[in-house]
Amino acid sequence: MSDSRIAATSDLGVLATLRRGVQISPQIVQGWWITLALAVLAAAGRVVVPLAVQRTVDDGILADGGPDAGRVALLVTLAAGAVVVAGLCTAVVNIRLFRTTEAGLASLRVRAFRHVHDLSTLSQGSERRGSLVSRVTSDVDTISHFVQWGGIMLLVSSLQIAVATVLMAVYSPLLTVVVWLCFVPLFLVLRYAQRSVGRAFAAVREKVGAMLGAVSEAVVGAETVRAYGVQDRTGRRVDAAIEDTRRTQGRAQLLVASVFSTGTLLANLVLAVVVVVGTYLGIGGGLTAGELVAFLFLVQLFTGPVQMATEILNELQNAVAGWRRVIAVVDTPLDVTDPSAPGDAVAAGAAAPSPPGPARVALHGVRYAYPGGPEVLHDVDLELPARRKVAVVGRTGSGKTTIAKLVARLMDPTDGSVTLDGVDLRRIPLARLRERVVLVPQEGFLFDGTVLSNAAYGLRSGGGGLENDGSADGVGGDGAVPAEVRARVAGAFEALGLTEWVAGLPAGLDTDVGQRGEALSAGERQLVAVARAYLAAPDLLVLDEATSAVDPAAEVRIARALDALTSGRSTLTIAHRLSTAEASDLVVVVDDGHVVEVGPHAELVAAGGVYAQMHASWVAQTR
Repeated sequence: MSDSRIAATSDLGVLATLRRGVQISPQIVQGWWITLALAVLAAAGRVVVPLAVQRTVDDGILADGGPDAGRVALLVTLAAGAVVVAGLCTAVVNIRLFRTTEAGLASLRVRAFRHVHDLSTLSQGSERRGSLVSRVTSDVDTISHFVQWGGIMLLVSSLQIAVATVLMAVYSPLLTVVVWLCFVPLFLVLRYAQRSVGRAFAAVREKVGAMLGAVSEAVVGAETVRAYGVQDRTGRRVDAAIEDTRRTQGRAQLLVASVFSTGTLLANLVLAVVVVVGTYLGIGGGLTAGELVAFLFLVQLFTGPVQMATEILNELQNAVAGWRRVIAVVDTPLDVTDPSAPGDAVAAGAAAPSPPGPARVALHGVRYAYPGGPEVLHDVDLELPARRKVAVVGRTGSGKTTIAKLVARLMDPTDGSVTLDGVDLRRIPLARLRERVVLVPQEGFLFDGTVLSNAAYGLRSGGGGLENDGSADGVGGDGAVPAEVRARVAGAFEALGLTEWVAGLPAGLDTDVGQRGEALSAGERQLVAVARAYLAAPDLLVLDEATSAVDPAAEVRIARALDALTSGRSTLTIAHRLSTAEASDLVVVVDDGHVVEVGPHAELVAAGGVYAQMHASWVAQTR
């Protein structure tokens, strides 16, 4: 199978990165020709002042017959008008860039975030969560900062340098050559320095991601940190990540400062050279006083952008480093593809309908190997009957969890196929598959909100659910809960025998569960997850035994709710306790990646095989 781990960064060059960035965020360049035309006007407006100065000095102040006040006033007024127009053009260019870049970068965030969710848990697990989040947040921020500030400056500065060069050549080709020759060393330095700066900022983006990962991990694991008294050790890890980021940023900024200082030094040198050479030319009659003054203004217009260009190019490298990290996420191949998605080609064929039905599951010659690891399932053939409770048992690492993940299509087999009612899972649109097959993990994850809003995540169109206003839980954007949603959720808790438990909560269904459900106990979180699965009304439930990590009292309550949830429904349970296998219609025994036994509990015990040995050992331990 292909390796779909998320790369640390893209290996595209600078221009290729920019092209790819524009390709995935086309809004950034919408109406670019209008913006460019306005930028040209803005740049042209800036060179009006040197021209006005030259004409004012030569034709106004030093005019034959004495100073001409009227001409001076006219030239100053025209120059002021041109400056105002140039300023307005610059403002409009800024506004257009802000709007287009925000639209483009918002699209980029959404695309990257959606792609992260489309990636399998294996791909997501290849990078720390905080670092992954930083790609959609802080890395995109670096792009935004450059495009909105550096982009306009680079555009206007480039045009300004070009226009200033042309006008300088009109006044004095010799002085123009002198100016450019003075900057040749800077251009040579920039050519090599930018590579170092690019590598430095790439390291900065990686260190920032690692720092955010360390901080988020410490925050999420705060309870464990306190429980084991490892605050100092955790603090040292976070401090080390922060210090590592500081040192890396310091090295990058040192390079930036060195390049910028070189530009400033050369700019001052150019002014001195122009004054000396220009004065000499003026004495020889090559330049008028006004032309020399105008040339000095043009040199300022030339050197200013050149100095700024060093800073802009540094920001560009920072943005490119961020862009590469975002592109690395967007370009990470999906190892679980959606046959209904545009452009996705599936070897199994075109998308196939999967109407509600009995949910009969079969594995045909299934093999699976995790990326970079040995094969963990070997040529598995298995038939799971519809509307029956099936328990998968086996020692740790035997492959039972892998079977459950394949059935839920959290990943695809390396070889072979998994079918639902005779249709290969790879041919069923993912949205439809998620309606028909629901996975309830060992520990239910709750979102920040209420018991009501978390349970209502199970309500959706299709599969017996509810069509809502676009929010995942059927709750409006203003927090209002439709009466129909509340009634459906209350009915689910009642059907599961949990009405008394809900009534005992501080605010009933409106009880706030806290971040990650931390205001509730593990057992209570699991009850909400069971209610959510009930509301989803799937044809097939895949359970990572929900009672294995709770106290006995909660276990009884959850077990009763699960009985109501699984009644008459196809159920596949990863059984950590053999009491679950005893209550199942069919037991599947997995050993070292092979399905070694299949049958009812009583038959397998009587057979005296692997399951009988496991059961006897379990009975002895529970006495």
